[in-house]
Amino acid sequence: MSAEKRFLTPAETVRTIVENGLRVSTQTRSRTFVLSLLAGFYIAFGAQLATVVTQDAAAITGQGIARFLGGSVFSLGLMLVVICGAELFTGNSLLTKAVLQKRIPLQKMAENWGIVLCGNFIGSLFFAWLMLHSELWQNGQIAEHAIAIASGKCRLSFDVALVRGLLCNWLVCLAVFMATAARDIGGKILACYVPIMAFVASGFEHSIANMYFIPTGLFLAPQQGVNPEGLNWANFFFGNLLPVTLGNILGGVIFVAFAYWYIHLQGRPGDNTPR
Repeated sequence: MSAEKRFLTPAETVRTIVENGLRVSTQTRSRTFVLSLLAGFYIAFGAQLATVVTQDAAAITGQGIARFLGGSVFSLGLMLVVICGAELFTGNSLLTKAVLQKRIPLQKMAENWGIVLCGNFIGSLFFAWLMLHSELWQNGQIAEHAIAIASGKCRLSFDVALVRGLLCNWLVCLAVFMATAARDIGGKILACYVPIMAFVASGFEHSIANMYFIPTGLFLAPQQGVNPEGLNWANFFFGNLLPVTLGNILGGVIFVAFAYWYIHLQGRPGDNTPR
């Protein structure tokens, strides 16, 4: 690659993602877990910022602009994951490329997903607890808005949550794909910003973000003396997190990981040289 080149081609990006996936064969479980905790924190930073920014924006700017603003600031989360380094479950759907290319075994990817999902959850939940005890939710309409967000997510039907999860991680994995292709910080920031802004503004569902959004509402509801319809831990786990996680896996694995592996590497087992 020449010194002047600012980005990788799609074929080069596929090869780089496969090579990056080899880390799961050598990375210790403890390191994976700590990196996944960090990703949970980072996504929660973006989620809480989106809650603050959009608490009263719709009344001033209208619903569309409010969603655009929320998506814009939420993109901070993936920027921190990509640039600072962390293990995010949704982005790790791209490890499927390395499995399909027989560079890592399926069980290694499954182990990585399990550790990362747990770490992301603990990190997001801990951040929600920190925000509760920061008492920043007492300012303006933050608590009311956070509870409304959580309640709305818990009232989604299983199939709607699954489809929204699929659409979400299609965009998230494209963001990671483009950020991998970018060769400088500015390019990586832009690559993270546009798809993430798009998925949030569109109303798609992200499993790790919901690990912050919904527990925050669950923590705040008793503080506010309210009991919104559908907002409970059972609906969080089985009505939202389960279908959204399944949708996230389908969106990332099928529409990004498998699609680009098929285009550039299919038919060359063990060969990591794109066509």
